[in-house]
Amino acid sequence: MTQGAVLIVGAGHAGFQVAASLRQLGYKDRVAVINDEGHLPYQRPPLSKAYLKGTGGPDTLMFRPQKFFDDQTIELIAGHAIAIDRAGRKLKLASGAALDYGHLVLATGARNRLLDIPNAKLPNVRYLRILDDSEDLRARLAASKRVVVIGAGFIGLEFAATARIKGLEVDVLELANRAMARAVTAEVSDYFQKRHAEAGVRIHLGVMATAIEADGDKITGVSLSDGRHIPADLVVVGVGVLPNVELASEAGLPTASGIIVNEHLLTSDPNISAIGDCALFESPRFGGSLRLESVQNATDHGRCVAARLTGNDKPYDGQPWFWSDQGDDKLQIAGLTTGYDQVVLRGDPSQKAFSAFCYKAGKLVGIESVNRAGDHMFGRRFLGMDRSLPPEKAADLKFDLKAALA
Repeated sequence: MTQGAVLIVGAGHAGFQVAASLRQLGYKDRVAVINDEGHLPYQRPPLSKAYLKGTGGPDTLMFRPQKFFDDQTIELIAGHAIAIDRAGRKLKLASGAALDYGHLVLATGARNRLLDIPNAKLPNVRYLRILDDSEDLRARLAASKRVVVIGAGFIGLEFAATARIKGLEVDVLELANRAMARAVTAEVSDYFQKRHAEAGVRIHLGVMATAIEADGDKITGVSLSDGRHIPADLVVVGVGVLPNVELASEAGLPTASGIIVNEHLLTSDPNISAIGDCALFESPRFGGSLRLESVQNATDHGRCVAARLTGNDKPYDGQPWFWSDQGDDKLQIAGLTTGYDQVVLRGDPSQKAFSAFCYKAGKLVGIESVNRAGDHMFGRRFLGMDRSLPPEKAADLKFDLKAALA
């Protein structure tokens, strides 16, 4: 069992969860979260969905009120971590403070990948990652008429749906040949492309933005690789993220497409863990290394590390799941569908409720569900059992999935 202060760098889902779980599990020593935002720790998913649509304030997003942190003696330290003194077990902050630790948890998350084209730094070229971004976009949406969204991933399409609901003209640019190509099957891509088109969103596939056109600081449109020009007064960019590995790398910890940790979420230094979006972890369940960007992964990582630090050391073996709300449709994914070679549909896309059961070499590896929450919950339980389901049963609506859980 760890002794001494546990310092947690990052106050997102992973950072908050490890702090809360440590107290739930009875950890008595100091627990402090280094928070580089001017807010209490808060939920991220609503930023591109409900929060962007609504009128509620930041308090609606907070995991817990200040009283919780006071009662649990979880310190929230405002500031930026700039260096790790591994030999002295100290974390250095930009303020000049140096904090001692018994164990250090890096929950540094990820940052937006920036657009590198002419005029990409104009004021009305925006990104969406943190609460301040969402607050800013609320105001800009109210003052805009035409928006171009660069990137047809989850964030881009969630924002596009919200902007369209608010009455803006919306164009989405995507370099791939289908929306959400890295995340979902072609069947699910096709469904969402049709649904967005029905709502009046124009999705342009196989093209990239080559320049933001402007009159002074005022955006007038976006030039495309195929020679077209799309008018716009607001541009929102969602072209992926980069894990924040610099703090670890500069301290001599191995990094690649994330901070490298083992199946216990430990770095090469036994006094430092890394969790959440920044962690590239060894996966006993899937083999090889994974870096996942999801609330489930972040919170489960936090619980796993808290358990280890309080004497219950087990490999992390979480079953991934994800979701995305786009307009009236809810997409839920259980498992990892990377590398699938067969897709079986359960339900009818024309009825706006179906699931794509994904198989690899005859084994069920993931389920993508659209407005079929029951299929999703089945998938989370069933895949967690490391079992499979014959494709013909997955496609048969008369087959009771609950029977397969027995």
